[in-house]
Amino acid sequence: MADISNGPVATLPYSRHALPDGAKCDQHPKRKAVARIQGETDSFGCEYNDVCDECLKQIQDYRNSAEARTGMCDWCKREATDLRDRRDFEEGMGGPVYRVCGACVQREMDELEAEDDDREWDWDD
Repeated sequence: MADISNGPVATLPYSRHALPDGAKCDQHPKRKAVARIQGETDSFGCEYNDVCDECLKQIQDYRNSAEARTGMCDWCKREATDLRDRRDFEEGMGGPVYRVCGACVQREMDELEAEDDDREWDWDD
């Protein structure tokens, strides 16, 4: 069974974490785990999955698939084929994880850059 965190986690799904000594695969209890992969993540914490080589390959294959990147963008509510996990920086590093399209990511970056350009920096203070 996957371990559960007890509070906000700054990393995103699919992040690797330290694997406890002697860990076994959550799906194949007789097999040695080779990786601990962050699974479902929200503002309350996350699930950690201890996986064997076979399960790790399945996770990596899915993550790299078109299916994993296709769906509805949580921000603009449009269908997209380039979704990725993202947090709203204003909600903090422990905030909810959103599935966001490339256009929304670019729009956010452009807005941040414009906001930065509008600031007057006085580096001598």
